[in-house]
Amino acid sequence: MNKAFFALALPALLLLLAAVSLPARAEAAADIRDIEQFDLEQYRGKVVYLDFWASWCKPCQKSFPWMNALHEKYPKDRFEVVTINLDASREPMMRFLEHIPASFAIYHDASGKIAEAFKLPGMPTSYIIDKNGKPVSRHIGFYSDKTRDIEAEIEKLL
Repeated sequence: MNKAFFALALPALLLLLAAVSLPARAEAAADIRDIEQFDLEQYRGKVVYLDFWASWCKPCQKSFPWMNALHEKYPKDRFEVVTINLDASREPMMRFLEHIPASFAIYHDASGKIAEAFKLPGMPTSYIIDKNGKPVSRHIGFYSDKTRDIEAEIEKLL
């Protein structure tokens, strides 16, 4: 093959590879799991910050950077941030994660069955779960001025 062919084909190939890899990068950045894998029992022995969110939720956009920091702040053997996405399909969730990445586990609950079990009053809703798997508090919405209080709750349980 000649140099002219490669000169024309290489840019097209690079564009194709970039387009194909964009969604994969978002998925690789976050630990996305199917909702059938969700079981609070697997987190027994750890304090869990469990958050329900959706791509259309404006407060959720503000909570993600804080949850990423929270996830990094505490020891992994004693604390986990776990979130459950309630979008009807994966595409909106993936678009959200392309712009606001997550460093914690995300379960996708398109059916909303876990949300029903928790009787969510609004979006986002988060729970602090103690080491025995018992919910000890619930927070409706996300308010940055309340994050210190939430962290104090977590630290008390750790």
